[in-house]
Amino acid sequence: MRTLEEVQATLQIAKLKEEDLQKTIHCLSFGENVSSADYCLMELDDTLCKHIEAGQSLVIRGDTDERAVLCSGDKTYDLKIADTSNLLLFVPGCRTPDQLSNSQESSHLVHAQIWGFCNSYWELKRQRPKLKKLKEILMENPYEGPALGGQKENTENRYSMQDLLDRIQSSEEELKTHLKTIHACLLDGYWRVLDFDYEMKLLGHVTQLVDSESWSFNKVPLQTSLEELAPLEPKEMIEHCLDCYGKRFTENDHVFYALHEDKVCQSTALMLLQNAVKFNLREFQEVWQQSVPEGMSTRLDQLKSVALVDRASRPETICLLRVEDLSEDTLERFNHLFTIREKWTEEDITPYIQDLCGEKQTTGALLTKYARSSMQNGIKVFNSRRPVAT
Repeated sequence: MRTLEEVQATLQIAKLKEEDLQKTIHCLSFGENVSSADYCLMELDDTLCKHIEAGQSLVIRGDTDERAVLCSGDKTYDLKIADTSNLLLFVPGCRTPDQLSNSQESSHLVHAQIWGFCNSYWELKRQRPKLKKLKEILMENPYEGPALGGQKENTENRYSMQDLLDRIQSSEEELKTHLKTIHACLLDGYWRVLDFDYEMKLLGHVTQLVDSESWSFNKVPLQTSLEELAPLEPKEMIEHCLDCYGKRFTENDHVFYALHEDKVCQSTALMLLQNAVKFNLREFQEVWQQSVPEGMSTRLDQLKSVALVDRASRPETICLLRVEDLSEDTLERFNHLFTIREKWTEEDITPYIQDLCGEKQTTGALLTKYARSSMQNGIKVFNSRRPVAT
């Protein structure tokens, strides 16, 4: 190890004045068997630093065929290796200038040992959770209602919360939010998504009961609903349906639900469109209005991100196009949309790219990057920047 005299001699050779430097001089040396493969560095922002300092954990998630992501309790981050031209040294106990005191009258040496080194680090960037896979694996065994007498329920391909966290690249909070979005329910400790026909059957029971009892859709009593529909379906499924399609509130110690008109109308439209390639728009609107509960009004804006209207065809048509069925990759998403329709108005394409926006990113910025704009009959339209295979 170097002595203070050797350090002072080196300063003279380097033409550095000792009085211009800190009084504490770190003398570094490599420990035995030091390797760059021993450690990995990760750059954290203030939020994640506080998360770690509070004793919370960060989890890396991803299957062997997926790009790894880092998850906190409520956020998902992309992991990317960043190279640096400077060699980064790991020196336990090393203190930075702001941690040092210049109270000493003369210079003194502190010997520190290098435990490892690295010339790259993991860089984090906030990204959207990859949730399309969640619906896909839950649909391996959708819940179709209680098993009928003598039949055994299929217990294969069922997933607990921990199973889902092991498979899905998402934070736990984002995962729970999406489970609610896709109307999944927890049954016997496993998360299940409802078979669409069974979900419509449950909704039909609820809306028919409201109609027969002449209740307001804004005030559906929970307890009475459970009692009246118990002979038809399990009470927990009726309550789950009300949770999916209504807003829970309490009045005079009684629980009620205000049904969401838009959600009920949208699901009814999906039921009508699911088996049709294209539907005459005018005829569809008539059938749709006749199919929803009396007192509810259908509007095409209720179908944003689930159905596409073609005003250019004669007659005008509508078809099923759900954003949840599209790729999570931005470029693939745009390519697919431009194979469906060569030119899009901003109003039509926005519902199908809104979920691709990152933090502080707008759909306008996405369109600028992935599409080319032009005017058609006085209306701005967007088409692909490159030829798209059809």
